[in-house]
Amino acid sequence: MDTESTHSGYSYSSRSGRSNRHGDRSRERHKASSSKDSSRSERSVVINPPDTPSQESPVHNGEPLPGEPTPDADQGDDAQDDNWGETTTAVTGTSELSVSQEEVVGLGKGIQDRTQGFRRYLPLAVGLCVGLLVVTTPLLFLLLPAVMWPDRLEACGAACEGLFLSISFKLLILMVAIWALFLRQGRASLPRVCVYRAFLTTLTLLLTMSYWLFYGVRILEAQDEDYHGIVQFAVSLVDSQLFVHYLAVVLLELRQLQPCYSVCVIRSTDGESRHYNIGQLSVQKAALSILEYYYRDFPLHNPALLSASKHRAAKHLAGLKVYNVDAPGNPAGAQAANGNQSRAMVTAAAKRKDSAHNELYYEEADYERRVRKRKARLVVAVEEAFTHVRRMKKEDERAAASDIMDVREAALAIFPSMARALQKYLRTTRRQHCHSMESIQKHLAFCLVNNMSPKAFLEAYLAPGPTLQYAPERWMADQWTLISEASVTSGLKEGAEFLLKCLDFSLAITIKSIPYIRITEEYIDPKSHKFILLLQSETSV
Repeated sequence: MDTESTHSGYSYSSRSGRSNRHGDRSRERHKASSSKDSSRSERSVVINPPDTPSQESPVHNGEPLPGEPTPDADQGDDAQDDNWGETTTAVTGTSELSVSQEEVVGLGKGIQDRTQGFRRYLPLAVGLCVGLLVVTTPLLFLLLPAVMWPDRLEACGAACEGLFLSISFKLLILMVAIWALFLRQGRASLPRVCVYRAFLTTLTLLLTMSYWLFYGVRILEAQDEDYHGIVQFAVSLVDSQLFVHYLAVVLLELRQLQPCYSVCVIRSTDGESRHYNIGQLSVQKAALSILEYYYRDFPLHNPALLSASKHRAAKHLAGLKVYNVDAPGNPAGAQAANGNQSRAMVTAAAKRKDSAHNELYYEEADYERRVRKRKARLVVAVEEAFTHVRRMKKEDERAAASDIMDVREAALAIFPSMARALQKYLRTTRRQHCHSMESIQKHLAFCLVNNMSPKAFLEAYLAPGPTLQYAPERWMADQWTLISEASVTSGLKEGAEFLLKCLDFSLAITIKSIPYIRITEEYIDPKSHKFILLLQSETSV
């Protein structure tokens, strides 16, 4: 049997003879050093279970450290000690560098939050820097000659002053355009950089650096005296920047407007599906658009509704009871018991299979009956509460101003009369976790302020609404993982498939191209379908 000893969260395994001697020496060393370590602060010691790996494979928090071999490969065919709780030796000690698990988890979460914030605001910071460079470059082209060699510059005539007016309005238009298109907070954090945005940023920087290079060689170095030509050079730069911005509008906004693909989105847990038409997008951009559609159109994911089939299967398995009356040491008896057990399970499974559809039918019928009953009680309770509010409103018109009840107070006053019926209905439909008491009272006050009917109040609870209708903590999906065989920066193609996965479920997306539609025209002569109706005055009757 193997015995193990653990020191400060790391375990060392050895044979039984060496382990006992090692444990005795460790206890003696601990007793000898206890007086020396009294000044140090005591730290907690984690004792690992006996299935921890050997010294060559240390672990931390139950998992192997990065770059270390797995415990199964090191232990080989060594057997585990059944009496590990009695033979394990734990050596305690003090450490100046020990860190608790909560501190490690908090440190990792803080680093992740800072990384997400950095990735969220990085595109905005890059766009701001590029925008400042684009706007200030033409102004510097005009100011540097006037500052460095003002005495040698030629006089600026009427045409030059007109160019000043032109460049002023063009810069103003360019600033507004940059603010509207680029200086926007990102809607999501994508896994890769957008190809078109990177291309446009590179093109803008290349254009600006080219103008600066030409300006430095031909104007600054030569100290050109033609100020009218310098102004025209700055105007040409602003015109080029306006054309680049027009290209950005085409690539980033207009190109994706025309629908090209039909997307089928299926939720993995309940099979809820929707179909959308999207344009020419990359895989990651299409995933972002689909998630926006998902939060708007899909009903809230409710895992409580998926547990009915699991309970039904557990009930079927609970009805199967097999007993082994033979001695465990008799091989013949054990073999016969296994055969009897298999035959009993097959027979019971066949009987269950014949009656499974009947159980499902009656179970669903009973569930629908209970839902209708709870719904009727809820509707009656809400109508009585709203009727009481209307009656009190008429009485408040004749009452004094100090006696009039506030809308919030009125909602709190009538809420107990419908709270029990609403709670039972939400429990029956398994949606009690989607609505809190505070949100229900707030919605009730909103309906009373806007003079809504009881049916308008109940619409939010009788049927599941879209995901955005609920608070973000009810979504159960705030971080998604994109799984795709193709590159996420590549464009969509016919038959492409990818997966959007979160903690509790996933969305399977299939891409289909919209077919080419051919419409022909057929001309019908207006005179071809005219007819004459002849009526006889005499009939056969």
